[in-house]
Amino acid sequence: MIPVVHHPAYVSAAHANSPTQLSKNGLLRDLLRNEGEHLGWFEPEPMPRAWLEAVHDPEYIAEVLEARVPAEKARRIGFPVTAAVAERSRHVVGGTWLAGRLALDHGYAANTAGGSHHALAATGSGYCVLNDLAVAAVRLVEEGRVERLLVVDCDVHQGDGTASLCAGRDGIATYSIHAEKNFPARKACSTLDVALPDGTGDAAYLHALEESLAPLLDSVRPQLILYQAGVDPFGGDRLGRLALTEAGLIARETLVARLAITRGIPLASTVGGGYGADTAAIAARHATAILTLARSYAGASLEPGQRIPT
Repeated sequence: MIPVVHHPAYVSAAHANSPTQLSKNGLLRDLLRNEGEHLGWFEPEPMPRAWLEAVHDPEYIAEVLEARVPAEKARRIGFPVTAAVAERSRHVVGGTWLAGRLALDHGYAANTAGGSHHALAATGSGYCVLNDLAVAAVRLVEEGRVERLLVVDCDVHQGDGTASLCAGRDGIATYSIHAEKNFPARKACSTLDVALPDGTGDAAYLHALEESLAPLLDSVRPQLILYQAGVDPFGGDRLGRLALTEAGLIARETLVARLAITRGIPLASTVGGGYGADTAAIAARHATAILTLARSYAGASLEPGQRIPT
């Protein structure tokens, strides 16, 4: 059984500025439901306020939860933060934390939302309200579920918020492979950043990913990976610039899974970015990413005894 985390709050009405970000989750849910009985569905609780405030500034959390985010921050996010958006955001963070817990028990688990890697301490940014990756990572480590955790970010955009929010925190390392000239203009410093030129393509991308991620895994020796599996490196993506094909995206998931499985590392994935007018095609890429990772772990049968010890 492959655990999949989903909450009805994930499926919100789309905003004109970012129609794919809030409407694709329902399509993704439906695609995965059609896969049948080998998927197990889990519903997250909203992330408790104290854990949100452990990473984000308390005043910003108050602005989000009370749906009074100032206009300048809403512009930076890309849409207004309504009560529904606040509820969704809080459940998404809880979903990534739950996926991490489930991955520790099952080898792999997926959140059908999340990957909000641009959200910073005192503001959201780039369609990201709360940073689920950073909050989940901090909670998993501070609760003692793992001692060492790595956030692997393969979105086309650098994970600037995750890098800045996790910097200096014991037990948490961050990795980002992204388009050098893409958003954000001002990059943060991950534990390891791999900046690629526009139009990199499948072969060069996969080589750069393996040559950089494998030694980092051996150095950090994480007991869990939180994986931002954004599909926006796809060549046809509205915001992508790395020119990956759909076969290249599948090869990416297969490679990340192989690098983790051979080292006995459980992995929890989030959906990350994917942009364009064809929302169904974007949802299908996300579903393919989840199913590729799931099949890799199911075939490997990762057992608790195989995992990296504390």
